Amino acid sequence: MRSVTYSMGMSLDGYIVGPDGGFNWTEPDDEVFRYWIDEIRDVGVHLLGRRLYETMLYWETADQDQSLDDAQLEWAALWNPLPKVVFSTTLSEVRGSAVRLASGSLVEEIERLRAEPGRGEIAIGGATLAAEAAAAGLIDEYRAVVHPVLVGGGIPFFPQHERRVDLELVETRTLGSRVVLVRYRVAR
Repeated sequence: MRSVTYSMGMSLDGYIVGPDGGFNWTEPDDEVFRYWIDEIRDVGVHLLGRRLYETMLYWETADQDQSLDDAQLEWAALWNPLPKVVFSTTLSEVRGSAVRLASGSLVEEIERLRAEPGRGEIAIGGATLAAEAAAAGLIDEYRAVVHPVLVGGGIPFFPQHERRVDLELVETRTLGSRVVLVRYRVAR
């Protein structure tokens, strides 16, 4: 069965977006960007909330940007053909070659994707979507890219679903930029 992973950059105090709505402190250096490239290689389908979808729209045409370096072109080449499912109550259509609006609930979509033959993980991007998946007990692994900054509030990385979830440490790695990669598997 395909696993469901939730992976985002976050501040040391646990937020993916600061109180002002900004997340420029997650701007990846070359080493962090390489991590994201390596991670996306294992993804079979990416589930996104509206806000993350709108942020990632840039990559749909980024390969036409003459100023991109080789790593950015590699990311675009991996991201664009990757199947993506957008969950939104406000969008009536989405753009992109491999993008579609979800037709059912998040739980239904994940159950359907897990039942389908296919390779790669089911990746979730966006804290609101992850909170819904976590509340339903659907996340198998949490991956935090922890940036050395305290932002003091905003949107939390970890969903507030008021139940205990035991985790098993899979990996920690400190990058040269002082960013720490942390992977935890949900203990079952």
